Amino acid sequence: MKLSQFKFELPEELIAQEPLKTRHDARLLVIDRKTQKIEHRKFHDLLDIFNEDDVFVVNDTKVFTARMYGQKEKTGAQIEVFLLRELNHELRLWDVLVDPARKIRVGNKLYFGDDDLVAEVVDNTTSRGRTIRFLFDGDDEAFDRVIKKLGETPIPKYINRTVKEEDESWYQSLFAKNVGAVAAPAAQLHFTRELLMRMDIKGIKFAELTLHLGLGAFREVEVEDLTKHKMDSEYYRIAQDTCDTVNQAITTKNRVVAVGGSVMRALESSVSSMATLNPGEGWTDKFLFPPHNFNIANAFITNLHQPESPLYMMACAYTDTDFMEEVYKEAIKEKYRFLCYGDAMLII
Repeated sequence: MKLSQFKFELPEELIAQEPLKTRHDARLLVIDRKTQKIEHRKFHDLLDIFNEDDVFVVNDTKVFTARMYGQKEKTGAQIEVFLLRELNHELRLWDVLVDPARKIRVGNKLYFGDDDLVAEVVDNTTSRGRTIRFLFDGDDEAFDRVIKKLGETPIPKYINRTVKEEDESWYQSLFAKNVGAVAAPAAQLHFTRELLMRMDIKGIKFAELTLHLGLGAFREVEVEDLTKHKMDSEYYRIAQDTCDTVNQAITTKNRVVAVGGSVMRALESSVSSMATLNPGEGWTDKFLFPPHNFNIANAFITNLHQPESPLYMMACAYTDTDFMEEVYKEAIKEKYRFLCYGDAMLII
């Protein structure tokens, strides 16, 4: 497949800047892969679509305040530092992106807040990537408090406004518990406590896994030949009890719903030779683009994504590229809201 096969025009006004007041009232574009039928529903209609003992697999990763602003030593120039992942806990080494990158060289020191925190640049990784070491004498809890105080919720740059206090809760899934993501599992942002309670009463089950989202699924693909694109590695963990729940649903022919691209990547990274889910822990750079034979999930909830993005390609791989092109034309015509604070799509 070629990158140019995944182009379409996304009107800027369809990029959602805030979520709806009641999250489960988001629109839900329901796609039937076999009949290629398109339905326009609401997210809370999941209650009518799914049955007792169907399993929704969700990602329990938690977003942290990954975007920070510091000053370069001597010049005082403001530098954005985006924390990607911790490389060494004891040394407080982090993989980060810096902007503007041209001003940051190995050996530079960066100061945050009223000198609450100092970091030293120790290596270059990519054009914008750096490895930095935080110089901090306190314990882990004190360090976490400082990062939370100095950082801000890392909402995507396509949201054309300053970060609001509300983004701290808006950009966090109800399932969030394990800190480590720099992007939210957006398909999960539509769930409300009321909807979860009603799904539980109906007997719908939930199974959790962890995949700490980096920026890999959101990076621009820069090669025409998709086989040459390399995804960033992301840490994932799937426990035995999650596998038991999912594999039981496979055995009883109940639906297994992957809620979001991060869940789908984790599931497809831990498949047994019998097409069941294995427990596991590690790093995945799985890139799901057409053609791909999906093994575990027989339903997929995802948001509406940017053209030429790995997340759009994943939706195409789960259905059919030509059909998904028609689906997106319909979504644009009907003025669906796109991206992380936008509406959702269910592929069955």
